[in-house]
Amino acid sequence: MRTIKFLLQKEFRQILRNKTIRGMIFIMPVIQLIIIPLAADYEVKNINISVADHDHSSYTQKLISRITASGYFRLTGYTASFKEAFQQIEQDEADLILEIPAGFEKDLIRGNEQKLFIAINAINGVKASLGGAYLSTIIRNYNDEIRVALIQPSRYNNVPTIEIASANWFNPEMNYHVFMVPGILAILVTMVGGFLSALNIVKEKESGTIEQINVTPIRKHHFIIGKLIPFWILGNLIFTIGLVIAWLIYGIIPQGNLAVLYTCTSVYLLAILGFGLLISTFCDTQQQAMLIMFFFMMIFILMGGLYTTIDSMPAWAKVVSQFNPASYLIEAARMVILKGSRLRDVLPHIIKLSMFAIALNGWAIYNYKKTS
Repeated sequence: MRTIKFLLQKEFRQILRNKTIRGMIFIMPVIQLIIIPLAADYEVKNINISVADHDHSSYTQKLISRITASGYFRLTGYTASFKEAFQQIEQDEADLILEIPAGFEKDLIRGNEQKLFIAINAINGVKASLGGAYLSTIIRNYNDEIRVALIQPSRYNNVPTIEIASANWFNPEMNYHVFMVPGILAILVTMVGGFLSALNIVKEKESGTIEQINVTPIRKHHFIIGKLIPFWILGNLIFTIGLVIAWLIYGIIPQGNLAVLYTCTSVYLLAILGFGLLISTFCDTQQQAMLIMFFFMMIFILMGGLYTTIDSMPAWAKVVSQFNPASYLIEAARMVILKGSRLRDVLPHIIKLSMFAIALNGWAIYNYKKTS
């Protein structure tokens, strides 16, 4: 314990006197947690739509007004030719084209049937699919209103109808900030803890101080523990700062027990710090460590369920995500913060993270080459 105590004193002095590390610990997470949730919006708005209207009737005008009033679409063209509207897509001035055929109002009233054509610029797949879904919903709702207005009440009431009553649990207002912030908190802890631990031993290799430590009687596990504990404490501190910002900026208050939340975070930090220390034992320069950590960080973010659910991924991606420790903290943080899940609910995640922590730290201790 006395040896570890001296190592901890050395590590904290090195960390706190380094201005760059202080900025990464206290400034970077604050800025990222404020900016990223505001930019990472799941809703697609300001979709440019061009309308090719061959009918010019009152019904088409009401439909166009309904589309523009929804808040999702911006009318960038109103023409009488599909060719002119398509030129706007080619010039990236429109994302969707709605073509209204001639005789739309007359055929709809007399024949009770009419077709509309929607052309979608599918280069941006997400914007195309959501834009098409929004537009289809608006047209369907408009069609229902026309049916109510045209069909006689006595006949209409005889048709069986199904009424749907829905409730949004855990996020009643469907606010994407509430969903994103817990996941971003997990990623911030991953970035700070992973990068700092990955650069730590490599920095001592470059400066030559590692040789002075190697000739001392310090054991390998003492050395790794001495590197692990300071960043473990700082990681929990960053997570605490993130929770405070989430409360002050976004009004998010954890619904579950904070002890459960910090248990998940603490175990996860042991795993990700062990991973960073393992990388540092393989690398000889900080540049190598940063490039390798950046490679894995992209996997942690994109395949961890932060932006897309793991259930919607291909089968091979689901298998890969099981070896992604970040996915367990992202899911556990959302469960505790949003749902108020208890320890027994997140216990499987904690067990898996503990296995990661034991394996990665054990490997880091084994791989650290100490010369006497």
